[in-house]
Amino acid sequence: MLNFYQHTTCSSCRKGRQWLENNTMEYQVIDMIAQPPSKKQLMEWMAASNLPISRFFNTSGNRYRELNLKDTLPEMTAEEAAELLSTDGMLIKRPLVSNGEKITLGFNEDVFEKEWLK
Repeated sequence: MLNFYQHTTCSSCRKGRQWLENNTMEYQVIDMIAQPPSKKQLMEWMAASNLPISRFFNTSGNRYRELNLKDTLPEMTAEEAAELLSTDGMLIKRPLVSNGEKITLGFNEDVFEKEWLK
């Protein structure tokens, strides 16, 4: 089963949920604002994904701009980034989907097909 981390008003999350339903995928919804992933979980995802740390951040969000992360993110370690992300779900790229082994960030139909229809 997939864990689908979302923000309830996010249009990308709605598109992602719709795609999962259209493809009869089993998933559980987790409100990433009320229950952001833990620092430990984020560290594991960062290590397993081989994605740049910046991909985990919602770079178009207000919180990202308020904290001026564009300038400080390049200097952050994975541990520092995971600590920050674990304290504020609004900073995390969404939807975040994981099956425990792999992860996708954001909604892209081609990526969802490649990763979740196997």
